[in-house]
Amino acid sequence: MAAPDFLVHDSADTVGVVVVEGVTAGQQLTGWVMDTDKTIKIKALNPIPLGHKVALAVIKKGDTVIKYDNDIGKAVADIDKGGHVHVHNTKTKRW
Repeated sequence: MAAPDFLVHDSADTVGVVVVEGVTAGQQLTGWVMDTDKTIKIKALNPIPLGHKVALAVIKKGDTVIKYDNDIGKAVADIDKGGHVHVHNTKTKRW
């Protein structure tokens, strides 16, 4: 496998973390699901910076966002598969 564009630590995760620079809208991304050693493909809907998250499936407003098999917050807007997941559409549940 060529170097992945994003990483998914656990198959229960709803987001992957982009590990390359310059992801553009419409770009086909290859991800590596680490716990199952599988590769997946997703089309990026938006530019996504290095270290930011990509939605692996549709995430509805109010849904819990899972990264590294941990609850990292809730979606405050609907996010389509391949969408950029960051502070503009995801917030902590702490406050």
